[in-house]
Amino acid sequence: MPTLSDLARNLTSLSGPDLEWLHSLVSDWQLLADLSFADLILWAPLRESEGAASSGWVAVAQMRPTTGPTSFPDDVVGSQIAPGERPVLDTARLERRIHRESDPDWTSGVPVRAEAIPVTRDGRVIAVIERSTNLNGARTPSRLELTYLAGADDLARMVSEGTFPYPGHDITLVRSPRVGDGLLRLDAAGRVTFASPNAQSAYRRLGLAADLMGTELGSATAQLAASGAPVDESLMLVTRGRAPRETEIDVNGTVVQLRSIPLVVGGQRTGALVLVRDVTELRRRERELLTKEATIREIHHRVKNNLQTVAALLRLQARRLSAPEAQAALHEAVRRVGSIAIVHETLSHAPEEIVNFDDIADRVAMMAGEVSSPEVRVTPKITGLFGMLPATVATPLAMVLTELLQNALQHGFPHPTSEKGYLEVAAVHEPERLTVTVTDSGVGLPADFDLDSTTSLGLQIVRTLVVSELGGRLRITPRPGGGTEAVVDLPVNHDSDR
Repeated sequence: MPTLSDLARNLTSLSGPDLEWLHSLVSDWQLLADLSFADLILWAPLRESEGAASSGWVAVAQMRPTTGPTSFPDDVVGSQIAPGERPVLDTARLERRIHRESDPDWTSGVPVRAEAIPVTRDGRVIAVIERSTNLNGARTPSRLELTYLAGADDLARMVSEGTFPYPGHDITLVRSPRVGDGLLRLDAAGRVTFASPNAQSAYRRLGLAADLMGTELGSATAQLAASGAPVDESLMLVTRGRAPRETEIDVNGTVVQLRSIPLVVGGQRTGALVLVRDVTELRRRERELLTKEATIREIHHRVKNNLQTVAALLRLQARRLSAPEAQAALHEAVRRVGSIAIVHETLSHAPEEIVNFDDIADRVAMMAGEVSSPEVRVTPKITGLFGMLPATVATPLAMVLTELLQNALQHGFPHPTSEKGYLEVAAVHEPERLTVTVTDSGVGLPADFDLDSTTSLGLQIVRTLVVSELGGRLRITPRPGGGTEAVVDLPVNHDSDR
């Protein structure tokens, strides 16, 4: 389905600021649809061709209500109509007023009443909202429904007057309360003239014993929140209906989210709508997730410390041994433990079990370079990007990289040379695969080398990790021009539970 931006750029003459205004409107017009019990279709005038008396219309956005039946089960975004085909749109645009005079339409088998609301910006009508109400099953409305409809009429007038969406206000609507969560209607003085049952229940959970009707919402809310600390300024602005903002109130573990929609009609402030939602359970779950993440990070930190302690003990043990082979084996164990510790240290700072492996690769290469003898004159070089990898891939891959670099330094450059050695790690991260190539300019592979039957412990570890644990492929071949090339090809999936 084409987006609002695509349709506006390709088919209309809307300017950048006009398009931003429509984006702001569409981001918040679920409120108007729910209060109206009606479908909303945003029509923008098509770009006029030369010699044309008037332009047609293109539907650039659509919204269905959550409070009533829809009139349009099918999507209409992208549909175009010719000039004069929908008179309500033309009238609303030309006369710059809300058009309500059309008769119900029965073409779909269901009676639908259509109205047109001009979308005004800087005194110009840049688009028109078609508001279509499904009249099937119409009945006498309750006081709740009448309050909804009155609020919808006020918002519609604000859209036609260019005061909604709110100019100059960037509202963050992250899981914002909806009409059905709870609704309060305030008068110009900030007193409650209507409270839906859900809104009343939310305030009772906060500890309000009295009925909300007739109370000054700002004062009543401030008394609930009073705990010796200063009252949050945003709380008072929202509960008095003075500014289009969101806030929360937390009383004895009960958390209620509030959103204020000031109503300014005909240049006069007539009151406000306040949406109310009990988010106690939601916030409790968020706190549990934060606690869980903090616990996981602490575990990684302690594992890293324990691994460093193991590495230190192995070093002490190596110093007490006189056999060179035993010392070399313990030093290799220290490097392997160190590579795992690097991953856990990185995970201890990561908000999720996904790490930037480029940092780990740099530290592994630095660690390998430090154990290289000065006479060999080899410094590992890393090119390309590993990118973000899950912990289930990062830990074994760190060991694989450690072993390949150590193997290249130990066996590829066994003797000092007059020329500086070459050792490079090249990473290519594609959407579903990661290819790591380790290339050196050393003495190369023995003539009888066979990866499947090699007795090298390091290469056996690499093969087991790559093939068995990571499900990848490993290839070690002579490098053209001398040296060795090791290629590790891995499937990468951040959602893997491997």
